[in-house]
Amino acid sequence: MTPRLDAVGLVVADMAASLAFYRRLGLDIPAEADSAPHAEATLPSGLRVLWDTEETIRSFDPGWTRPEGGDRVGLAFLCDSPAEVDRLYEDLVAAGHRGHLKPWDAFWGQRYAIVLDPDGSGVSLFANAA
Repeated sequence: MTPRLDAVGLVVADMAASLAFYRRLGLDIPAEADSAPHAEATLPSGLRVLWDTEETIRSFDPGWTRPEGGDRVGLAFLCDSPAEVDRLYEDLVAAGHRGHLKPWDAFWGQRYAIVLDPDGSGVSLFANAA
């Protein structure tokens, strides 16, 4: 048997804030998950995104500490068009999330932007050039 990637896990300081951010990106997450120590969403591809609070992680790994420094894992969301990259970036920033890299036409042929989730992780928004 060959292992297969089944889920991407995120450790979050504030579950409700994190889930609100990812709902704006189109993930279907039940409202009752906002107060849970663990939440999951299954994407159309079958890949799951998992959220655990820092307290949940420390419950089984007492020595866990929040990572410092730059991004180690990044999530990237494919948008339908370059205009959607711009709209989604502006929507997230207007909702109070920090923009990291404003939308631009990348030299590799995509409209590309980065916004930070509530825990400071970079989330890329991109679309293939029209």
